[in-house]
Amino acid sequence: MENMKYEVRYAVGHNEFKGFGTQELRDNFLINDLFQKDIIKLCYTHYDRYIAGGAFPVNTPLKLEPIDPIKAAFFLERRELGVINIGGPGSVSVDGEKYDLNFKEGLYVGKDNKEIIFSSLNSSQPAKFYLNSAPAHKSYPTKKVTREDANQLELGDLKTSNDRTVNQLLVQGIVDTCQLQMGFTELKTGSVWNTMPAHVHDRRMEVYFYFEVPEDQAVCHFMGQTDNTRHLWLSNEQAAISPPWSLHSGAGTSNYTFIWGMAGENLDYSDMDVCDITDLR
Repeated sequence: MENMKYEVRYAVGHNEFKGFGTQELRDNFLINDLFQKDIIKLCYTHYDRYIAGGAFPVNTPLKLEPIDPIKAAFFLERRELGVINIGGPGSVSVDGEKYDLNFKEGLYVGKDNKEIIFSSLNSSQPAKFYLNSAPAHKSYPTKKVTREDANQLELGDLKTSNDRTVNQLLVQGIVDTCQLQMGFTELKTGSVWNTMPAHVHDRRMEVYFYFEVPEDQAVCHFMGQTDNTRHLWLSNEQAAISPPWSLHSGAGTSNYTFIWGMAGENLDYSDMDVCDITDLR
């Protein structure tokens, strides 16, 4: 598995979290270096056994192999997979069937598919496949989802600096999944706040992956409990793990885009406990 790398993150409770300093927060919740040339990099978390990662095939196609923590004969033996391309044109081969993915297009791959191969159309404009995976109990059909197929929600307002478009790609009503849900949110020029008011869903964990962040800018990702918050500063193409007990929200020094992925108790996207802005501490 010379083209595979992985790291493991163990679950942290909210009481332990309160004593963390900056480096401990980053060590436990920040995912970095997801896109390494001709490498598949994965982060296996103990929150709902969720995996977030990146496949960056520049000079050679990359095959998704099982990593040791999942103890499986092949990666999707007991899992499902979501893919969103944030780079140049590429393709994903699923047991020999090829799915072309352009920028911001998604693919759901169901349980029991044995051979997953990621390729770029042109090495000078390589694809960047952002990956999320969760345990699965049933095999659902593989399905490609374009921006035109997505359910789009226009939320927020420029007056409150959170005018944004939510693109629901791999969600109930568009794709059948066991528990995985994915999509991306685009902040419009002049807006910087995502997911405000913030919310908590103790029935699901989540990972936020930030991209289209200008090189000299950053995003401040907020987490913790409503009355006891912390923050992480993230650069382009970094991700933040959000435990089920944690709120999740962010503000950038410019507008940006982020991919949200989640798994847990149910598939109801609107199932959330909103945190009133005036209650945040």
